[in-house]
Order: sequence, then C-alpha cells, then structure tokens
Amino acid sequence: MENEVGHEIADSLGLLLKRTTRAQLHRTLTEGMGEAVDELTYPLLSALARTGPRSAADLAPDVGIDRSGVTRRASRLEAAGLVRREPDPRDRRASLLILTDLGERTVEELRKRLAAHITESLSTWPPGEARTFARHLQRFITEGPFT
Repeated sequence: MENEVGHEIADSLGLLLKRTTRAQLHRTLTEGMGEAVDELTYPLLSALARTGPRSAADLAPDVGIDRSGVTRRASRLEAAGLVRREPDPRDRRASLLILTDLGERTVEELRKRLAAHITESLSTWPPGEARTFARHLQRFITEGPFT
C-alpha cells in the first residue's frame, strides 16, 4: 500500500518530465516572444537565468541536449541580442554564454507567463490547496529523491 503512493508520484513525474510535455508548455509560454525565443531556446534562457554564465558544454546536461545543440541554439539567441559570448577565464578554448539585459528582461517575462499559467491552471482548486501543494512540492524537491 505504501508503494502505491510512490508509484502514483512516479507516474505523475514521468508525464511531467516528458520532453513532449515540456516542449508543449515552452511553446505556449514563448508564443509571440520573437523568432529566436521558442520551445527549443527556452531551456537555455531558463538555465542561464538560474545558473549564470556557463559554457555550452557545461550547459548541455542541464538542458538535455549535446554541446553542439546548445551552441546552435545559443547562436540564434546571440543573433537576437539575448545572449552574448565572452572568453571563459578558466578555459581559453571555451566561451561563456551570458544573458544580455534584453535576455534578462525576456526571461523575466517568460517567468511571469509561467507563473500566470500555473496560477490559472490552479484557479479551480479550493482556497489554500494550491499554497499547500506548493509547500509540499518544495519539500519533496529539497527532502525527496532528488537530493
């Protein structure tokens, strides 16, 4: 019986973490944000906002694509003025990807859209239940199997 809850959570996480589920959400969030900002480049913008400057090789595992895929997507973001490259002081062969001011404003808008999308999807929940869910989800992340 106890494992039943574990299976339910695992099944839900499986759906939540599916690449197609994330891509669909990212497509919705990036709609109308400009040609360079789409479901393919969203993960790079988001990861750079969370972690700060990173090389393509360092960023690749976080976004689930290889270094060359990160480089191609970063080039699109760079052409749009959202990302710039600077030499990596720790490795002369590499460059760091850094959000520009425009990139930071774009991420801020994407985060607002995501928060609004989540809030809207929880609007039918009883009062307080969404806040309780958020608190328990945070606890699951910090104390659960991901630590």
